[in-house]
This record gives sequence, structure tokens and C-alpha cells, in this order.
Amino acid sequence: METEKALPSTQVILLSEDFFARDAQSLACALLGKIIRHRTEGLWLAARIIETESYYKNEKGSHASLGFTHNRRALFMPPGTIYMYYARGGDSLNFSAQGEGNAVLIKSAYPVLDEISGEASLQRMQQLNPDKQGRIRAAEKLCAGQTLLCKSLGLKVPDWNAKRLNERLHLEQAPPPKQIIQTRRLGIPIGRDEDLPYRFVDAAYARHCTKNPLRLGQLEGRDYWLLTEKEGSWATF
Repeated sequence: METEKALPSTQVILLSEDFFARDAQSLACALLGKIIRHRTEGLWLAARIIETESYYKNEKGSHASLGFTHNRRALFMPPGTIYMYYARGGDSLNFSAQGEGNAVLIKSAYPVLDEISGEASLQRMQQLNPDKQGRIRAAEKLCAGQTLLCKSLGLKVPDWNAKRLNERLHLEQAPPPKQIIQTRRLGIPIGRDEDLPYRFVDAAYARHCTKNPLRLGQLEGRDYWLLTEKEGSWATF
């Protein structure tokens, strides 16, 4: 196993805490393309964020709408606070946004291989997240879902809920998507604002996210909308 090492400061630009102080939909778009990197057992495990969902306290699909609890306290803390919870038998990763109770769920990502996170890191991610038969999971499938993402990166609720990004877990600047797909969130129960279009996908990675919004039968303008960056910001929000 390779030895633990610090990130080369000349090559990596970390996101500041101020980055998260924006509207939840704006943050959901801004997080696409960013690299999440977690140091564990001497290795940096890394993935590019390709799918996010935004949530607001005043809509029924959000955890914050259910009220304050100790487990949900991160949603009521300053922007950039990590909120983790258990869902579908695994861990899920969120970040608080501007406005009490508002947050963004990191829905899926794509493994990163570079000089910091090399083959040994990818192999460790595959060890952490085998398929249901115990076999090695294909790289493009490792983070294709919110719980798969956390399992592959070794992120656990007890370790990170209500914490801040630090020297062991951080987000890095990276080229933004050229086009974003906006669509409805997944897994929202009927009657809990299931039709709100608060899910955002990096169009270049659509087939690798939780559920491809461009799959057969989906129509632009009805099932999804395409957003294009204008002058360095996603001006829709």
C-alpha cells in the first residue's frame, strides 16, 4: 500500500467555505464537476461529482421539513456543513447550503485516476464496494448512486455527520460541465413534492449517474431541460 501523502498545493485548489454559501439549486449546479477526495488508510480515494439534488426546508421532500433533530442538526448549521444519513441500507452525503434547512445531496460520481489517486486508490475503492456477488465492480459503476458513492470512498455517517471539510476530506476545483441536465429528483414519495425539478446531472456523464435522464422515452422540455453555462455561471438560479 502506498504511503500517506499530502496534496501538492501547486496542483490542487480546494473549495473555500464561502463556496457553499449560495442557493441550494445554484450550489447543486456548482458542485458538478468538482472532485471529492478522501484520505483513508494511506490512500486518497477520489471521484468527480456528476449528479446532485437540491432540497429546501419549505418543501416536503426534504429532511429539514420534518423538523430539527440531533441527527439532522447539520442541516441547520452554516453552509458547507456535512450532513450524512442512512438510506437504502447505506450512507448518503450532503452539504448544507445557504438558508437554514437547505442542502444538496451528492447523488453520484465517477472515479478519478490521477497522480494523487492512482491505481492503488481505485483498487481500494473496488475492495470497499464489491457487487452483490462479491465480485469486483466496474469502475464506472463504483459511485453510480448515493450509497455506492459513500461506500466506495469510505465515508461513514458516524465519522462525518455535522463535520466540516478538512485535511482528510475535501472538495477540489475542476473544469465545470459544458452542459447540465435538470430533471426531477429520484425516490421522492408521492405527495412529497416529487415533481420538483431539483436534480442536476453533468450531461457528459448522464449514462453513468443513478438513472440516465436521457434514456429512451425521455423528452426534452417534458422530462428534462438542458442548461448551458453563460459567462461563467449557471444563470438560471
